[in-house]
Amino acid sequence: MSEMKLPEMNSLFEKKILSVVKPPILAKYFSSDTIFPDRMQVETLLEYQSESIREIVRLAYEKSPFYKAKMEQAGVHPDEIQGLDDLSKLPFLTKDELRGKPWVLLTCDKADISLVQVSTGTTGEEEIYIMYTWEDYYLHELAPGYPTLFPVEKGDVCLNALPYEMSSAGLAFHKTFLEGCQATVIPAGKGGAYSTPEKTVKMMKDLRPNVVITTPSWSVTLAEAAMAHGFDLTSLSLKKMWLTGEGCSPAFRERVEKMWGTTANFYYGSLECGGIGIECDEHNGYHILMGHAVVEIVDPETEKVLEPGEIGEIVVSLPQRYHSPILRYRTKDLGYVETDPCPCGCPLPRLFLRGRMVDQVVVQGIEFSPYYLEEVLMRMPEVGNWYHFVVRPGGSDVLKVRCELAEGVEPSEQLADSLASRMEYGVGIPCVFEFVEKMPRPHGKTVRVVYE
Repeated sequence: MSEMKLPEMNSLFEKKILSVVKPPILAKYFSSDTIFPDRMQVETLLEYQSESIREIVRLAYEKSPFYKAKMEQAGVHPDEIQGLDDLSKLPFLTKDELRGKPWVLLTCDKADISLVQVSTGTTGEEEIYIMYTWEDYYLHELAPGYPTLFPVEKGDVCLNALPYEMSSAGLAFHKTFLEGCQATVIPAGKGGAYSTPEKTVKMMKDLRPNVVITTPSWSVTLAEAAMAHGFDLTSLSLKKMWLTGEGCSPAFRERVEKMWGTTANFYYGSLECGGIGIECDEHNGYHILMGHAVVEIVDPETEKVLEPGEIGEIVVSLPQRYHSPILRYRTKDLGYVETDPCPCGCPLPRLFLRGRMVDQVVVQGIEFSPYYLEEVLMRMPEVGNWYHFVVRPGGSDVLKVRCELAEGVEPSEQLADSLASRMEYGVGIPCVFEFVEKMPRPHGKTVRVVYE
């Protein structure tokens, strides 16, 4: 292959630069480096969402056979979607419609796709693939920033201990730290070929990060490795810590905060939708990232849109995803929205999670969120950080808790009976405890509920 001459290279670069133009709606609302959703009036953000969704619905109808067929089947035309109040006219998008259909959402040519990411779901299910063009992934995704909720800047050293392979999490935050925040990134990963807990601890000792993002369970794995190597994580004096990728109870979060000596905030997102909400230091709900997500709460049975304060399924539409649109995606997560002002001063409304529709633990015909059960369990100081809730498929008569004990606590029948009584008092169902010396440390997504 002959070498490209310099004038030809310059011509290509010029064409690329000329093509890098924000869509008019993004340019209109996020025209400078000082305009950010977490500092804007909610009314202005609603106008932006309305305009953007209207444009994306039109694009989806014209360029995506999948969406055109869905809209025609539902008897709705893009002209009928004039604002957010009209969203409910659109059909829902479900996980099953995406499984095993990599290219189904595209409104662009396959050749324009720069990145493919894949779900980390249950073995045996068809994969969900989400495609990004360069423009969607960088130019559009990074147009709205959140410096109040995500205060990372040049000079910060960020330990990114999230999975980089296949999952969207590691690369997404890598991009945000590097491109969006101009910060330094340590791509530690999470349990990959080289990203062992011991190597990550060594990097922390050498590089002294002041920002950490990881999953709740991996934060404990790293803390255990640090303790084994005589490294005090609290000596890092972290500026910020975020936990994401797995559910986590407030009680478990408090244990993590004690290990790391800092405040840990939750970050809520998904492969399909990207970022949806970020906690502030008040720990009073996730501020909805209105630059990136339009959130509806829908009754799972009637499919009616619910009012603020009512619990239902979280449904998300994306106002800055043009080339693989997400319109009214059913997350299977439960929650509710509050619009009252937050004491932190951020004007964005807050989303409160209430578990997943598909992950409920059933005992004596009663459904429980695993994180509700975890909250009670983690308030018991005798219990260690690793556990399983053991139930039978279809439900059990008794909740079995298999767990490690805290350091220095000796197992006994009396302790098992005492913990079972306290757990039963807390959750209202019969419980039994089984103690193990050490449970396996997962390198993938942590499983809290097992079926036997």
